[in-house]
Order: sequence, then structure tokens, then C-alpha cells
Amino acid sequence: MTVRRSTRRLAAGLLAAALVVAAPAAAIAHGGGHGGGHGPGGGHGHDRPTSYLLDPVGPAADDVYPEGVAVHGDDFYVGSTTDGTVYRGDLDDPTATPFLTGGADGRTSAVGMKTDGWTLVVAGGATGRVLAYDVRTRALVGSWLVAPTGAPTFVNDVAISPRGDVYATDSQRPSLYRIDARDLRATPAERTLPVFLDFTGTALQYQAGFNVNGIAISGDGRTAVLAQSNTATLFAVGLRDRTVAAIDLGGATVAGDGLVLKHRTLWAVERQGDVGYVVRVDLDRSLRSGTVVSRTTDPSFDDPTTAALVGRSLLVVNSQFGERAAGEAPGPFTVSRVPAP
Repeated sequence: MTVRRSTRRLAAGLLAAALVVAAPAAAIAHGGGHGGGHGPGGGHGHDRPTSYLLDPVGPAADDVYPEGVAVHGDDFYVGSTTDGTVYRGDLDDPTATPFLTGGADGRTSAVGMKTDGWTLVVAGGATGRVLAYDVRTRALVGSWLVAPTGAPTFVNDVAISPRGDVYATDSQRPSLYRIDARDLRATPAERTLPVFLDFTGTALQYQAGFNVNGIAISGDGRTAVLAQSNTATLFAVGLRDRTVAAIDLGGATVAGDGLVLKHRTLWAVERQGDVGYVVRVDLDRSLRSGTVVSRTTDPSFDDPTTAALVGRSLLVVNSQFGERAAGEAPGPFTVSRVPAP
């Protein structure tokens, strides 16, 4: 570890201490002793790894800087923001290997992603793309690009509804996109990404910086929960009536990146420099108000960005974006498996 990196981690630790003092309303927990098959990891009668290495091979081996994660069954996928490589891993294997080569199909960056077990949907960040792949053949089955208005774009995250529609967020343009389930695998030819909702004039106002980031959809398919990172606000969007409302957290704030929603429990990954948290929010039945229950960190976290639920565990991506911003050499790129708070 370099002196610069140690100094930055010390500063991050002091920030974490300050945040603990400043957030008495939510319990701050520290992970550790992650369970195996019958513990918090859940499900299997054997211990699973608590950390997964993104296989250090290829030209971007020391430059992966992962962001998004998707999971289905025992398979999980993680994308590189540097060159668009998508890695695939097995929950029983500590190493994930390249699944989709970076740069193909205009996929020079891979950010948020989701899979339904048949199709892997990948958000392309500043490329303005959403790409869909057959997980069995790795073939491109769908390709979309935002309208060429000249406005900056950053297609950040995607979610798949219970009926198979894909919703995508844009951190630069005030738009929520939707791809109809019937069109998802219709053709690999590039199409314009359809706008489902323009946030102009709604409760969700875009400001300078990164706006809407993560997205999660309720089990009944009626509501999308969005995280506006730069205002530390969560929003609920009605997918039938297109209503938009800030989620009332009783004065608490959540600067969410990736989101995971199961029933009325929301987990938001919140990055504060090197100090990262999984924030648990218990929502009411309408998903329009809730309570911040806890902020949980773990020694393995390194600029965590997104998460995916696996049984009673969360897979948390360690981006190391702080190392990139500081011009420091990164460590091995990993995904942590921690108990879901």
C-alpha cells in the first residue's frame, strides 16, 4: 500500500467516524464473520466464498474499475467501466472470468446490469447505449441508443419488471427509459431508446452533477424506486400513472448508488469516499415513506457501488473509483459477499 493510499484511507476512516456521530437515527453496523451455507449466506450446505476476484487477465487486468452487478441462480455478472468487459462468475467459485469482450457492439463501458436468466441487459454509461445479450450464446439480441439530441447522457442503471419490461435511468438527461418486453429480443439492429417519462416539471428536478442513479422495481411491477445521488433523495415513480414523489424518510437522507428492493425492504449502496455503506430502509406499503434502519459497512468494501441479493446475502461491487480518481495503483478488483442487514 502506498503512502498516498494509506493517507486517503485514514482520511476516509475519519470521515466514517464523523458520519457515525452525525447519524444517530440509524444504527451503524460492521460486517464480519460472513456465514457459509447455513449462516447469513443462506441456502447451501457448504461455505461459499466471501470475496470474488475478477480474473486478472487481458489488457484491462489492472484497470477494470467495476460498477454493476446482476445475478440469477448461481451465476453473477459484473461489468468494467473502463472497456466494457463483462465478467461472469459462479457463487461457488472465488474467481469470475471474462464473459463478453470489451469494446464489442459499441460496449466500451458497462455500468448497471440485470438479468432474468435468459437475457443480460447492460447500461452503457456515457455511450448512451443499452445492450441485451443471450446468456447462453452470448449473442447480441437487442441494441438501443439515446436520441441524438446533442445533450450529455449517462445511461446508468437498468431494472427488469416482473412482466419483462426494461427500465433505464440517465444521470445526465431527465429521462426514464423503457423497453417493452416484446421488443427486448426482437432484433440486434440498433434502435432509439424509448423515453417513458420526462422528469421536467415533476418532483424530481435535475441539478448539476450526477442525478438519477440506481433503480429497483417492486414485486407487483407498479412502482420504481430511484436514487438521485447528488441530492441524497429517493423517489417513487408510479409505472402505471407516471406519478413522481420523493420518498419521505423523516428527514434522513440516502445518497444511493445501486438499489435492491425485496418486498418493502430497500438496500441502497452509499459511497462516501473509501467508506462505503449498505443502507437498509424499511418502506411502508405504498413505498412512499420509510425509515432508515441501519448503515452497515464491511472491511472488504472499497468504494462500493452496487449490490445484488443472493438468498440472505448481498453481492457488493468494489469499484475502487477513489484509486482511479487519485491516480493510485488499485488492488485486485473484487466483489464482496456480505450478510444482508
